[in-house]
Amino acid sequence: MLKTLLVIAIGFLPSLFSLWMMRRTQRSRLRMRQAAINFPVVQGRQNLRPVEGDRYYLEGVGYLIGDISCKFNARSGYIRCAINPEGPCNGCRHYEPKELAGSEKRS
Repeated sequence: MLKTLLVIAIGFLPSLFSLWMMRRTQRSRLRMRQAAINFPVVQGRQNLRPVEGDRYYLEGVGYLIGDISCKFNARSGYIRCAINPEGPCNGCRHYEPKELAGSEKRS
């Protein structure tokens, strides 16, 4: 009789361990969610730099910054390019003119 109870108890151990881990994970998720909710938005915006004078509006596209004739320009209102995101575009040593769709390469 004692052996039967021991086998049943050992059989329930994996299930009990799994339930314990699920509850522990759920508590951690709740704490992370609460921390994300309480995170001040102001701290996230401190890393944004004010856009300098090279921001302009292009009809049909929206606001852009930087030199859109450059191959590496992001065509975005938030970032200039991947190589030199903080700018300025004037005098950038990575500038490469963008190839036009209709032009052909000549050797």
